[in-house]
This record gives sequence, C-alpha cells and structure tokens, in this order.
Amino acid sequence: MAAAGSAGLPATVSEKQEFYQLLKNLINPSCMVRRQAEEVYENIPGLCKTTFLLDAVRNRRAGYEDPHPRVRAAACTTLGQMATDFAPSFQKKFHEIVITALLRTMENQGNQRVQSHAASALVIFIEDCPKSLLILYLENMVKSLHSILVIKLQELIRNGTKLALEQLVTTIASVADAIEESFVPYYDIFMPSLKHVVELAVQKELKLLRGKTIECISHVGLAVGKEKFMQDASNVMQLLLKTQSDLNAMEDDDPQTSYMVSAWARMCKILGKDFQQYLPLVIEPLIKTASAKPDVALLDTQDVENMSDDDGWQFVNLGDQQSFGIKTSGLEAKATACQMLVYYAKELREGFVEYTEQVVKLMVPLLKFYFHDNVRVAAAEAMPFLLECARIRGSEYLSQMWQFICDPLIKAIGTEPDTDVLSEIMNSFAKSIEVMGDGCLNDEHLEELGGILKAKLEGHFKNQELRQVKRQEENYDQQVEMSLQDEDECDVYILTKVSDILHSLFSTYKEKILPWFEQLLPLIVNLICSSRPWPDRQWGLCIFDDIIEHCSPTSFKYVEYFRWPMLLNMRDNNPEVRQAAAYGLGVMAQFGGDDYRSLCSEAVPLLVKVIKCANSKTKKNVIATENCISAIGKIMKFKPNCVNIDEVLPHWLSWLPLHEDKEEAIQTLNFLCDLIESNHPVVIGPNNSNLPKIISIIAEGKINETISHEDPCAKRLANVVRQIQTSEELWLQCISQLDEDQQEALQELLNVA
Repeated sequence: MAAAGSAGLPATVSEKQEFYQLLKNLINPSCMVRRQAEEVYENIPGLCKTTFLLDAVRNRRAGYEDPHPRVRAAACTTLGQMATDFAPSFQKKFHEIVITALLRTMENQGNQRVQSHAASALVIFIEDCPKSLLILYLENMVKSLHSILVIKLQELIRNGTKLALEQLVTTIASVADAIEESFVPYYDIFMPSLKHVVELAVQKELKLLRGKTIECISHVGLAVGKEKFMQDASNVMQLLLKTQSDLNAMEDDDPQTSYMVSAWARMCKILGKDFQQYLPLVIEPLIKTASAKPDVALLDTQDVENMSDDDGWQFVNLGDQQSFGIKTSGLEAKATACQMLVYYAKELREGFVEYTEQVVKLMVPLLKFYFHDNVRVAAAEAMPFLLECARIRGSEYLSQMWQFICDPLIKAIGTEPDTDVLSEIMNSFAKSIEVMGDGCLNDEHLEELGGILKAKLEGHFKNQELRQVKRQEENYDQQVEMSLQDEDECDVYILTKVSDILHSLFSTYKEKILPWFEQLLPLIVNLICSSRPWPDRQWGLCIFDDIIEHCSPTSFKYVEYFRWPMLLNMRDNNPEVRQAAAYGLGVMAQFGGDDYRSLCSEAVPLLVKVIKCANSKTKKNVIATENCISAIGKIMKFKPNCVNIDEVLPHWLSWLPLHEDKEEAIQTLNFLCDLIESNHPVVIGPNNSNLPKIISIIAEGKINETISHEDPCAKRLANVVRQIQTSEELWLQCISQLDEDQQEALQELLNVA
C-alpha cells in the first residue's frame, strides 16, 4: 500500500478505501491475514495513519462507502495504541483533532461497540496528555460526557443496555483523575447519575457495570477532595456497604470484587481517620481474597487446546504431553487485596493494630508466592508498616512480630529470582531495620545477611565482566547492546538497594557494625576504583559517606581507602558522582573528628571550582553544585580552622539560596542563622548592606518550600525578619528589592513561625 498523503497531499478515495480494508484485515480472525496487515500498517508514516484513522473514526462521507462499524472500532483501538506508543508527543501534536473526533464518535448513538471503543481510546489518550492541554477542552468534554451518561442511563433503565455505559464511567473516572481539583465545578452534575447507576445495577449481568461505577465514584471523590465529597460521603458509603454485604454472599470470581477493593482504599484516602469505623466491614472479605489459594491443574495437551483464552488460564508445557495450568484472574484479585492491606496498615496505623497479627501471618508466607510477582511485592511492602502498627502495642509485642518476620525476609533476599521484586524486598528489609533499631539482628542473622550481600556484590562484578565478553562476540550489534544496558540498569538498581541496607545498618548500629562490615570492605573499595563505571563509583562513595556520617570519628581508620577517590571524583564528568563526593566532604567536616582537618582543607578549592564552573547551575548539574555549596558551609561551621572564613563567606553568601536539594538547603539556612544571630560582620556587611540579600534568600526559601513551619529553622528566620523590621528605613530598603511573591512569602513565614 502506498504511503498515501505522506507528501502533504489529501488522500484519494481509493487510498482511503484501501486503508479501511487494511483496518478490517487487522481485526480479521485469520492469523495469516492479520499478520500481513500488521506488517503493512507498521510501514505507514505516523501522520498518515492519524489522518486515515480520524477519517475512519469520524465516519466521514467523501464519495466512498461509509466505514463498517468494525473498522471504526478498530480505528479507535489503533488510535489508543498510537497514544500509548508515541506518548506524549502524539498527545501534544494531535490533541485537538483526536479529542474532538473521539467525543463525536461517543455521541453518535448508532453503535454501542463503536462508542465503547471510542471511550476506551479517550481513556488511553488522556492518560499521557498534559493537564494543561486537557483543560482547554474541559468544558466541551464534560458537557459531552454528561449528555452521553444521561442517554446511556435511560437506555439502561429501558432495555438494560450496558456496554457503552461500562466504558463511559471508566472514561469519566479518567478525566476526573487527570484534572483533579478542576473537576469540582462539575461534581454536582455527575454524582447523582453515578449513584443512580449503582442503585439500578443489581442483576447479575450488571455486576461489572456496578463495580466500574463504584470505582468511578471513588475516583471522582478523590479528585475533588474531602471537603466537596463529604456532602455525598455518607450516602456513598451506604451504597458501598450494601455492595460489600452482597459480595460476602457472592462467588469468589464476582467481577465487582477488585473494583470494590480499590474503591474502599480510595475512600480511606479521602476520609482519613474517619474511615476507621468502616474497616471492620471491609477487612474480613479483603483478607479472604488475599488468602485465596490459586486454582491450578495438571492437564493433557489435548485438554489445554480445548480450553479457550477466555477461561483466564495460563499454561506451562512440562513435556510428556502435559501442561501445568494456573487461573490468573484469581491471582490478580489476590494481588490487589494484598496491596490494599498494605495501604490500610500504612494509612490507619492505630486503627489497624487489632488486625496486625492476622495480616502478618498471611503476608510472611506470601514472600514465597511465586505464582504472582505483585503478591510478593505487596507482602514485602507490608512488613515495615505492620511493624509500626505492632509498636503501638509495646516493645514485647513488636519484638515477637519481628522474630516472625526477620528470618523469612532475609532468606527472601537470597532466593528471590525477579529483580523488581528483589528490590522491593531489600527496600522493605532496610526500612524494617530502621523501625526496629539497634540490636535488631542476632549473630546468625548478621552472618546470613553478610553472605547474601557479599554474593550480590560479587555477582554485580561478575555480570559486568560477562557483558564485556558479550560485546566482543561476533553477533554483537545495537540490539544486543540495548539488552546489555537493560541488564546493567537492573544490576545497578540492586546495588542501590545494597546501599540502602548498609545505610540502615550504619544509621542504627553506628560504629558497632563496622567489624561485621569489614567482610564487604574490599568489594566496596573495588566499587570506587577509577576504572569502574560511574554508577559503581557513585554508590560506592555513598556507602563511605554513610560510614563517615554515622560511624565517625571511628570512620577515619578507613580514610586510606576513600581519601583520594573522594577528592578526585570532585572532577568527575557525572554530576551524580560529584554529588556523592561533595556530600562526603561535607559530612567529614560535620561529623568527623580533628583527624579530618587536612582533608577538609584540601577539599575547599575543589568545591569552589565546581561551583564556579560556567554550567554549574544547569538542571543536570545543580544538585551536585548545591551539595558543594552546602559542604563549604559545613566546613566553615564545623572546621573553621581549615579555611579563611572572612575570605570565603562573601562568595558563599552570593551562591545562596539553594533551590533543589531541600535537605542541604535547610542546612545552609541554619548556618546563615548562626552567622546573623552572632552579628558576623562579613555576613551583615558594612552599614547592613547584605541584609536585602539575606531577606531575599529567606523569601526564596519559603517560596521553594525549603522552610516548613514545623522546622525550628523557620522560627529563627522569622525572628531575623522581625529584627530587621524594627528599623523602618532598613526594612523598606529590603522589601523594595522584593517582588510581590517574595513579599507574600515573608508575610506567610511571619504568620506561621
């Protein structure tokens, strides 16, 4: 087929008819015909595809036969696929014509299936469409969706028609999700109809519609917020409770189940602590679903062939004419239920305490539930939240629960085969250590953990060597390289989780963990060798940063390993490496003893050089640069004999404020308060000349949300502002150099601190 229209010329009637035939072939039941059509379709330029598809969707008459409804439905589906494949550029280029065409198609009452496909395509398009673009069409979109909802509701009442309505409520939920608080003005026109659908959809064949509508209501409630939603909260909760009551008597595969589970979680997020009263009604069916055993079967090959895809089974060929099968629909429900239990434990804490023991006994064995990755992820995520709930009952109860969790969690780190799941388990273990604190691991646990982490690090290096070998093989090409890079990213991600676990150990055990750590020391030293890839050096430095921060001054005994790497990596081309090095130099000054004085002196000119680099404040480099500025502040504050403060201070003040790294920004503001409160002459400046600059730094800190009213620094900064206000002339001089936003930010600071 010719790439019609690719030169900017309008497509001819015959070309368009040819394209519609192609779309028909794309949905042809014959695999051979469909594959041939897919090959042709892949070679048509993107803009040309969009033009043809929109014509097909809109059913335009141009001297040729109208497209068949199946073609229009296929065109909608294909638009949705393009919106996924080419997001977000597809949305940015074609937002007006696509949104308009899909809405018109949804309004056309000629065919329910076409309407449903159009609504589905709109959901996909919205997902990656910038909010600023959606707002442009909001009024027309909402008006159109509401008018269709009213019509479809009447069709449901008259003849039970549900197909387009099922997809429509999902589309409304997506719009609400995407525009959030902008949906508030339209809430009152949608909510009565949505509640009416739930009330009407009671027959068995309408259960899916009921579930999707409940999901939609919860999305709308979350979008508009508690204040607006409270007018309907009680009524909606009663609808949910009635549905929940009905579900308890229903079969396990009721289509409403997964929608109800997610809807309850959103209601919890909307209502907060007010949701606690409903938890007893929700928790038992949730635990029942999370506890469900998977449907499995051992079948002959002939039996497998007789089972259709619609049955929701997946099979693995075991040889000898036998296959192992598992029903996946139940697994999805189980995973969703497990994720919701995690959510309730996280959000409700005290309100969840009485269910903690029951849930932990469910979740720990699921760390080995290899039928579904998301079940294991949820089981891992639950652990630190369950421990925080257990802590409310006292230290003895907490200790008993940790004894139940700890050993299986460590073993899961050593045995988990999937990288994504492994990273969640490692993250959960690190958080759990931080919850439990010093002494939470016995000698056996530490020995097992040490062996596992050592194996992970050795495997990291071995995998790098194997990838280098593959790059020398004859079949090496760009596709192989992309695969190798994916493997490398997975390895690096696990390395970050090794770093997280070590961080949790250093921050809780302090220098007491160092003798155990020394079995890993040669591997960490290897990470920061100059020949290693930059992510290795970044994370190796981060591990030494943690040792310096949490184990000082004992950390100095390792200085021979990290002194030169720390200094040399200040010149690295990668900002992530520079940031790790700069942070380390800062914590040397802050937490290290006198042994670190000479190293801090050597660091200052290197830090200054990075800050003064021409591109130091670009988006790519700014975080590293701000860590350098903060490090110099720490050296001046904690190791003042290592630097000429009067010489460096004016430069340091000129580099403020910090915008991106909030943690380092608050460090610099605290040091600035120290200097101002001591009336340091260099900071105040001759004749108070630096005070306008200081006031602007404080204002920017508030605007950038660096300063929160809970932080003690906020009160100190507010007092600085009030002190300057005592001199009317000086105050006028300061605020005359501020814009309106900065002046408002200062006033807000004074109001809250």
